[in-house]
Amino acid sequence: MKRIYSILVENRPSVLSRVSGLFARRNFNIDSLVVGETDDPEVSCMTIVSSGDKRTIEQIEKQLNKKIDIIKVNTFEETQSISRELMLLKVKYNKGNRKDIMENCEIMNAQIVDISKTHMIIQVCDVPERTQLFIKMLQGISIVEVARTGTVALKKCCETK
Repeated sequence: MKRIYSILVENRPSVLSRVSGLFARRNFNIDSLVVGETDDPEVSCMTIVSSGDKRTIEQIEKQLNKKIDIIKVNTFEETQSISRELMLLKVKYNKGNRKDIMENCEIMNAQIVDISKTHMIIQVCDVPERTQLFIKMLQGISIVEVARTGTVALKKCCETK
């Protein structure tokens, strides 16, 4: 069972360490962790994706709400959110596979953002499952380097009628 925690925290030194330490001390797994400033420079938003059974998920939320540096905790399932991950992928190419790479980019809505005579850097912004799929699609090509941001997410807008 996966859960997304969108946590507003005070933008101060060691807050990240204390929150991640909470997970480590209780042996909770962090699948993804992203931190960034909000529109208020004194507040950051931490997006943590974690998995576990129902009891573990409940414990994580309870423990997060006890921390003094935490302003607000929003918890939601993947189906209740819009989530994205940014991935940059450097590949080595040649005349034989260049067209295949470009076709895969078109299929996956990826952009080639840098290119040289032998290498290209591809940008993908999508759900984590599709970024992983893109890596698998390019497995036969010489992948040189991969950088992924981790998941950022917002709860879906609620429509009122």
